[in-house]
Amino acid sequence: MSKQSMLTAIRRGLRRGALPEDQAAMLRGRLALHPRHPIPAHSRLPHAEQVALFVANVEKEFGSVARVADLDAVPEAVAVYLAAQNLPTDIVMAPHPELQAIPWAARPLLRLREGRAEASDMVSLQHAFAGVAETGTLMLPSAPQRPTTLNLLADTEIVLLRASRLVGAYEEAWDLLRAEIGGMPRNVMLVTGPSRSADIEQTLELGAHGPRRLHVVLVEDAA
Repeated sequence: MSKQSMLTAIRRGLRRGALPEDQAAMLRGRLALHPRHPIPAHSRLPHAEQVALFVANVEKEFGSVARVADLDAVPEAVAVYLAAQNLPTDIVMAPHPELQAIPWAARPLLRLREGRAEASDMVSLQHAFAGVAETGTLMLPSAPQRPTTLNLLADTEIVLLRASRLVGAYEEAWDLLRAEIGGMPRNVMLVTGPSRSADIEQTLELGAHGPRRLHVVLVEDAA
């Protein structure tokens, strides 16, 4: 169904025609100007404290974080995490240039395949566009170098995030996206911890709609 067909069906369901021109102009102006929402005071911190807040919030939401000094330390951090969780060393990895440049040969037992995830993949490795300290959230816009399936299909998702890409609040993450990508991509996933639900008898179940484990490898490249 086309976008226009969907909007027409919604209008029909609401028994409403097209918006009057003054209201349509107001909405066009709002979309063009991107008015900012309030930024919580607790995220207005020096960057080192934002990093600490991000880590605390990821862990509060049942995720985990490994802090490494540089990209050369990433293979060791990934291997240590997989061993600690008794997970396989087969990984489907996003075909992102920064991930491709990592010296994976330092840990030859890690077997990496680039591309989209399949239902049989147990572990994925994704590249984060940005992190939000306010809630411990990862911003993952869809792109050929960041396949969305890596965020959904694998039982365990590992995400590489540079500390320099960590901001205090959501508004600042959207600012980054507009400045660097321009228009909205097809999809932007905001991931806060592993997938979970307590819909049935208020019992928390991890992995309800996606990965049951989320592990962030945080590269300490910020000044």
